[in-house]
Amino acid sequence: MVQGSLCEQSFKRANGLKAIQVREICPNCGVLETVRDVPRGEIICTNCGLVLDAHLIDYGPEWRAFTKQERDKRQRVGNPPSITRFDKGLSTDIDWRNRDARNKSIAPSRLAEVYRLRKWHKRSRVHSNFSRNLAFALGELTRIASQLNLPYSVKESAAHLYRRALEQKMTRGRSLEGVMAACIYVACRFRSIPLTLKEVSVHSHLDRKQLAQSSRMLVRKLELQVPTPRASDYIPRFAEALKLDNQVILRSLQIISDARRKMISSGKAPTSIAASCLYIACILEGVVRTQREISKVTGVTEVTIRNRYKEIINRLKISFDLPQQLEGK
Repeated sequence: MVQGSLCEQSFKRANGLKAIQVREICPNCGVLETVRDVPRGEIICTNCGLVLDAHLIDYGPEWRAFTKQERDKRQRVGNPPSITRFDKGLSTDIDWRNRDARNKSIAPSRLAEVYRLRKWHKRSRVHSNFSRNLAFALGELTRIASQLNLPYSVKESAAHLYRRALEQKMTRGRSLEGVMAACIYVACRFRSIPLTLKEVSVHSHLDRKQLAQSSRMLVRKLELQVPTPRASDYIPRFAEALKLDNQVILRSLQIISDARRKMISSGKAPTSIAASCLYIACILEGVVRTQREISKVTGVTEVTIRNRYKEIINRLKISFDLPQQLEGK
């Protein structure tokens, strides 16, 4: 009875998220299902209720917090190190609020001294050309990544690439914005994020041709093995912008797979293949989308869409009657 009640209590604590499931064999019944009771500091078998271990050490904080404000107020550590900051987040900073360590307001007679200390502290953090270059470039990285809504993994990869380029002195005689934009584009290629050169160049205020040259230079000098972009990576984003359903997406992915098998997409821009396959899938599924609408979303010209469209339907032998709504468009 004692074991049964103890087992029942452990299950209740596990269901109440006060216990953690662990993989440990019970020496009494041989069952692998045990729970770690965090409030009691015990490991309990869920089958027989045997306490396998007691007085476990809790490595968490000694305080509790129920709201974000309480957690921010009680924690005594800063953010983890980040490669996306020029000092990796390891340096200290003087808070902008004019309060001392006891959270009392600083006397007005000492405000000028605090302002001067804050200014020189900020200047001392960036004390070399390398640090100033890195601080400016990583600030540009934060701006472009926020405008393109890029994940943190891409920011980390781009910061790592820029640090390597800066160590090899590849930024001499080149625009810092151009090198950082190239790092962002190459990082997106590594993470299989479908971004075109045009989209990155718009937010980096650079010409598309200059961005392409910087990207090729970065790949060549750092000896990077960048994966080739695939047309299938662009389909979900283009379909969402065109408000297409899943059936059109699946049909376009099938056409892309058939085109790759027939070597039709070799040497062609993946965005043009994706745009033309979406156009063919819309026709096959009876969805009205003109070449002009697809061109506006994908950034591929209507002439290129027509050329790829004719080549794909001829090589794959796709036959269909063009709807009246799409004739001459």
